[in-house]
Amino acid sequence: MYWGNGMSAWAMAFTTLVNLVFWALVIVGVVMLGRHFDRRTPPNTAPRSGPKDGRPLAHQILDERFARGEIDEDEYLHRRQVLDGRPTARPSVG
Repeated sequence: MYWGNGMSAWAMAFTTLVNLVFWALVIVGVVMLGRHFDRRTPPNTAPRSGPKDGRPLAHQILDERFARGEIDEDEYLHRRQVLDGRPTARPSVG
């Protein structure tokens, strides 16, 4: 029904396609920004495999438990030797 200067069917299809692509890019951009800012750890930090001094994570946890007073010195030393690969007799519990 369009004659003369009206929009053709191809022009309407092209406009619709451009609109869909535009909104798809906007949605993808918003999702990517959300994922970028929702990171739990900053991207340039070391993984949680161990502290920066090279000790394994188990040593760090043991040190923290000893520092908080959850374990006594005998148990700390025993567990430390086990972690280092030097198992010894379990200290007597008094």
